[in-house]
Amino acid sequence: MKFARFEHKGNVFLGTLKGEEITLLDGSPFDRYEETETIYPLSEVKLLPPVIPTKIVCIGLNYREHIEEIGASIPEEPSIFLKPPSSLVGHEDVIIYPPRAERVDYEGELAVVIREELKGVPEDAILQYVLGFSCFNDVTERALVMKDQRFLTIAKGFDTFSSLGPYVVTDLDPNNLTLKTYLNGKLMQDDNTRNCIFSVQQILHYISQCMTLYPGDIVTTGTPRGVAPMKPGDVVEVEVEGVGRLRNTVRAAESEGKEVIL
Repeated sequence: MKFARFEHKGNVFLGTLKGEEITLLDGSPFDRYEETETIYPLSEVKLLPPVIPTKIVCIGLNYREHIEEIGASIPEEPSIFLKPPSSLVGHEDVIIYPPRAERVDYEGELAVVIREELKGVPEDAILQYVLGFSCFNDVTERALVMKDQRFLTIAKGFDTFSSLGPYVVTDLDPNNLTLKTYLNGKLMQDDNTRNCIFSVQQILHYISQCMTLYPGDIVTTGTPRGVAPMKPGDVVEVEVEGVGRLRNTVRAAESEGKEVIL
């Protein structure tokens, strides 16, 4: 099943995608729902971020070749950081290149969307609490991270720096999915989630030991090798097998008021 959140004539709805049409839902995929008889052509709607999370929990250093690429050590436990929900945008939305930014990178990732409140659940039962999976771009101001790790939250948390979509898809094996990222049509990242250090079950179990995950929360699972900078005018696409392709254009920010100098 492919779930979508979309706008049509100023109204926001939930639906399921079938071919090039979206069927309107009565209810929510996080609870009970029914498909209605109302159908919209995909060409007539604007796709929105498919969920509204209370938090976005991200994992770093999870693909073996990416760890080798940056000369890091394989972590013994998942490396976790948070991104604010205010950074979230959807398919075909613009990624804003901040004023004074020196290097803004894409990071294509698999996103996991939580279906049911998750806290301290055994690994073998974890996937029962997952709604599905989506594409994610963990946009990062790399120069800030390289300058000082204390700037990680700022470097990851600019508005528009979390792109999610276009859909949430159920019934996939998250530990065996091909992930690709394209920059202006050129393939830049190409790996499979089976090459991750930590499986989705291990990641969710680890996170839920210290914080409760709520319906709609997003957990991302790390980026493969091939991270590189973007510039205004670039088009970046993240493709996850079975989900689809998330597409965004990079645009320079308009200077307004005082700039924060870090």
